[in-house]
Amino acid sequence: MGDPLRFRDDDAAEEPAVTLDAFLDQRDATAVRLEAGEDPRALLPHLGQLALIEIDFPRFRDGRGYSSARVLREAGYTGELRAAGDVLVDQIDHMRRCGFDSFAPYAPIDPAVLKASLERYEYRYQPAADDAVPVWKLRHG
Repeated sequence: MGDPLRFRDDDAAEEPAVTLDAFLDQRDATAVRLEAGEDPRALLPHLGQLALIEIDFPRFRDGRGYSSARVLREAGYTGELRAAGDVLVDQIDHMRRCGFDSFAPYAPIDPAVLKASLERYEYRYQPAADDAVPVWKLRHG
């Protein structure tokens, strides 16, 4: 199913993500954290300098981060896009389809449950930010 998933290693050394406001004030950071409800389009002129954009999911039922990911990927962002916060195993497949390639969930995720979740659906029914070809295109070539 595509590239391997990455999970943040809390012990790994990485540049801390700054807030959107801090980034827009200084513009020299390479990692930014978007809080729920912040407009990702503010980053569009700066995508080339960013290695990481972390998008906060304060509650699993808050879907604004999915839209932010799509906006950034469709604008050409190719760096690491991390979903952080209340990320549940059932959401990871959908998050990947929106463009997330890295995760920092509040609670640990069981690798066996994640594997089963990612293998649950053989076909996709709509286009997304990933490379999956929708089943209707496969049928009608």
